[in-house]
Amino acid sequence: MTIASIRPYGGTPKDTEDKFHGNRILYVGWDRHLMFYAPICFCIPPSMAFADFVAGPLAQAFGDHPQWAQIDWTKANWLRSNQPFSPDGAKSLHDNGLGHKEVLRLQTPDLQGIGGCAI
Repeated sequence: MTIASIRPYGGTPKDTEDKFHGNRILYVGWDRHLMFYAPICFCIPPSMAFADFVAGPLAQAFGDHPQWAQIDWTKANWLRSNQPFSPDGAKSLHDNGLGHKEVLRLQTPDLQGIGGCAI
C-alpha cells in the first residue's frame, strides 16, 4: 500500500553517518539461513577491504552456523538493496560503493540451512 504524506517530513535523522565516528552502518543478511532471522548490523570503517570484512566481522557474526565453513565463495551471490552486486574483495567498502545504512544479502545456492529447513 502506498502512503502519501499530507505535509513535508520535518524530522532530522538521528543516525546520520557523522554520528558514527568515521564508521558506516552496514546491514547484512544471509538468505535461507533461519538461525539468523534478520540482517545483522555492523558498524564498519569505510576503508576496510570487502574481503577483510567477510573474513573478519562477517565470519565472527555468522561463523557459528554449521554451514558457514561450507560456503563456496565462487558460487555465492550478493544483493545490494535487492539488486545483484559483485563486490571486489580487494577494494574498500567505500570503493565498492557501499554507503551508510546499506543493505546486503548473501545467497549461497548450494546451502539451504540446517537440515535443509529453508527449502
